[in-house]
Amino acid sequence: MEPDTSLYKRAYRLSIFTIIYNIIEGIVSIILGYDNQTLTLFGFGIDSFIEVMSGIGIAVMILRISQNPDSLKNKFEITALKITGTAFYMLSAGLFLGIVLNIIHKHRPETTFWGIIISLISIIVMTWLMIAKKKVGKQLNSEPIISDGNCTKICVYMSIVLLVSSLLNELTGFIYADVIGTLGLIYFSFTEGKEAFEKAKGKLCCCEDCLA
Repeated sequence: MEPDTSLYKRAYRLSIFTIIYNIIEGIVSIILGYDNQTLTLFGFGIDSFIEVMSGIGIAVMILRISQNPDSLKNKFEITALKITGTAFYMLSAGLFLGIVLNIIHKHRPETTFWGIIISLISIIVMTWLMIAKKKVGKQLNSEPIISDGNCTKICVYMSIVLLVSSLLNELTGFIYADVIGTLGLIYFSFTEGKEAFEKAKGKLCCCEDCLA
């Protein structure tokens, strides 16, 4: 059995990978979403950057609990959670405004092909991350790390929303497919925002339970 230090290093590497992946995913999604005028893909890209902020807080958390598993959240983590929660709420409001404008102008994306590709990649990567984080969390008997793994499930859900709406638009040409997909992103963004503020207040709430 690996020593705890090695397991904490693995958990930390997973958090760093999550940050780097979301930066790349965010840049690509925003550029392609803007070029193809796809609100769901564009919003998905912005969400990726908010996940980066959350990921930085999680990386700091792992460093803290590796030194003292029973220690409380530090000021940086609490601030990061509040900023993340606010950003998710702002994203929800911005996406809702985008939906209203799209409906008024009867806007339709030029193509949702890239939404299909990006969502498929994201589902694979995020599912692997979710399993890997929960595994190392259980090996360390660390509820915060297990909770982080459970929260990655929301990223999988958002990727599925992007995939379904992109496929629906690409295969049927349904004019409101992008709107439906964006509504799904709003729901999960709002949920993540609420979760971030609850964690900042010290409430023990795992994303998996909040969605149950």
